Amino acid sequence: MAEASDPQQNVTYRAPVGSVDLKAFDDDGNSYEIHACHDCLPWHAEVVVVAGEVLVREWRAVGCPQFQALIRD
Repeated sequence: MAEASDPQQNVTYRAPVGSVDLKAFDDDGNSYEIHACHDCLPWHAEVVVVAGEVLVREWRAVGCPQFQALIRD
């Protein structure tokens, strides 16, 4: 019998995805480093400009624990 998968931990390529916008630069103008989420297969990032501010938009599986932590903060 196959084990039941936890829908809260679905991080496969077919998982539903969500995005979060993060600041690309700190208050001194230094860029932030971003690192791929190795636990979340659909992870990818893009640079966007919203209301004149440069942001990094990270796309992650909704069930990714790191994504859940980002949207909680």
